[in-house]
Amino acid sequence: MKKKAIMMLALGLMTLTASAQEKKSIELPAWVQSMKLSGYGMVQYQGSDKKNAEQNSFNLRLVRLALEGRAHKDFYYKAQMQINGTTKDDATAIRLIDLFGEWQKYEFFRVKAGQFKRPFTFENPMHPITQGFMSYSQNVSKLSGFSDRTGEQASNGRDIGLQVQGDFLKVNGRNWLHYQVGVFNGEGINTKDKDNRKDIIGGLWVMPIDGLRIGAFGWKGSRAGVGEKNRYAISGEYAKNDWTFRTEYIHSQGYGANAAAGDKADGYYALAIAPIIEKKLHVKARYDLYRDQKDWASSKTYYEIGADYLFTKNLQLNIEYARVNERTGHNNYNLVDVELDFRF
Repeated sequence: MKKKAIMMLALGLMTLTASAQEKKSIELPAWVQSMKLSGYGMVQYQGSDKKNAEQNSFNLRLVRLALEGRAHKDFYYKAQMQINGTTKDDATAIRLIDLFGEWQKYEFFRVKAGQFKRPFTFENPMHPITQGFMSYSQNVSKLSGFSDRTGEQASNGRDIGLQVQGDFLKVNGRNWLHYQVGVFNGEGINTKDKDNRKDIIGGLWVMPIDGLRIGAFGWKGSRAGVGEKNRYAISGEYAKNDWTFRTEYIHSQGYGANAAAGDKADGYYALAIAPIIEKKLHVKARYDLYRDQKDWASSKTYYEIGADYLFTKNLQLNIEYARVNERTGHNNYNLVDVELDFRF
């Protein structure tokens, strides 16, 4: 009886071991393994002494959640939601900002479809944290589809459409040329085309040395109720060894939401970010000019200095001071911005 019990126990243990081994050998499909959920938040304090418009407030700048992965080894996808710090019951509080898929089989020819960043300027597609300052530059915000001059809904530089892009002319393992061109509705995010005319946007840049890129962009399109949009941008950037220098000029022809403002606008910025402690502590400065009527009487200029400190790669503190000059209304005032940014 004792021998029989021992044999039964041994048989049970062998069965459990075999079952455990069998479970270990089960593998999830590649598309499931590739799925990644991530996000980040930006908490802000901002104060200014602008005459008759003083403000001093904490703010939840934004929170984003993203799901990405590969439906196939050659097909990448991403969906991203944004939540802003507002109690308003409108489309800007919680909204879908990205939903696209991209066929990536060939480095020199990739095809993207859905809702995503417009291929215009270097700064527009940059991450809000890594672009380096308390906000995107004025010309990118006003002329790339954030709070666009045309009056389209806030779209974070995005639109719905189809794009092809690629890198080629590889020398010593590094591509020298990049191109991108797309066709879009021209209305911003989550909106069908209202005038049945498409925006064509494209860019080309060269990378002659490691860390340096010089590019040019063009944009021809329209928006229902506003009319033509004709824009171009000239861009340059050097980013290497934790140093960043970037500058871009954008010119726009076409009436905005306020037709009385005329049909031309332009803007220019130049910035530098320098490491004090590499990948830990940086100081920075930016000159940021926007002219809503392409004349000095309509200009607004930010003279900015600041610093950031990375506690870890996922937690960063940013402090900035700006002296702001508004020619309209002859306003000169000070602005302070402090942000705590985190990723998860």
